[in-house]
Amino acid sequence: MSTPTPPPGYSPQDPQQPGQYGQPGQYGQPQQPGQYGQQQPGYGAQPQPAYGQQPGYGQQPGQPGQYGQPQQPGQYGQQPGYGQQYGQQYGQPGYPQGYGQPAGFGGIPGNLAAWPNRVGGYLIDALIVGVPYGIASALGSGDSSALSILALLFYLAGIGLAIWNIVIRQGSTGQTVGKQVLGLKLVGADTGQPIGAGKTFLRQITHILDSLACYVGWLWPLWDEKRQTFADKINNTYVIKL
Repeated sequence: MSTPTPPPGYSPQDPQQPGQYGQPGQYGQPQQPGQYGQQQPGYGAQPQPAYGQQPGYGQQPGQPGQYGQPQQPGQYGQQPGYGQQYGQQYGQPGYPQGYGQPAGFGGIPGNLAAWPNRVGGYLIDALIVGVPYGIASALGSGDSSALSILALLFYLAGIGLAIWNIVIRQGSTGQTVGKQVLGLKLVGADTGQPIGAGKTFLRQITHILDSLACYVGWLWPLWDEKRQTFADKINNTYVIKL
């Protein structure tokens, strides 16, 4: 049997020619990557990075979201949706205007206290202070020194009640006992919150202006748009109905 003639240019000893005996790709020899018969990644499969190759932008090796691993929400610099930033300041329950201000403040509140209610609260507070003063006045009319001392104690009790009720209690809560009974509250016009003991004391002093000119300042809330006395206007306060 004659030996088949090799094609032109073929040399059995040429190591660079593909398909020689002992070279990769021949019968029984392992194939190099990319040769005929190598299995390609299936449709939709992620290719494995080559040795030493850096992972793609935005991915870390072994991090969630890579090669079928579950991805955690909000990773890789995602920003919260519109309306969820800053604790949703402009949608807090009870504070629709944000920054801790109740609805309506920054303008004229719609729940301003009526003048008769304010007078009723004032009369209750006057009664609380007036009872000790009345007792002290009755005891002080006697000639006994013991009664005079007792009368002095009732006077001091009346002063203490006035300071506690009108200055301290109203400054911290916005309500005297009379205002609480009638559901009223003294608040700052710019914050809607109680104004504190110091400013409440100043407001009580400026009530002197309400008593001038035949007490017209006390009657001013009857026709004023903001229902304020002169003391309220000076100290920028409202009396509101809860």
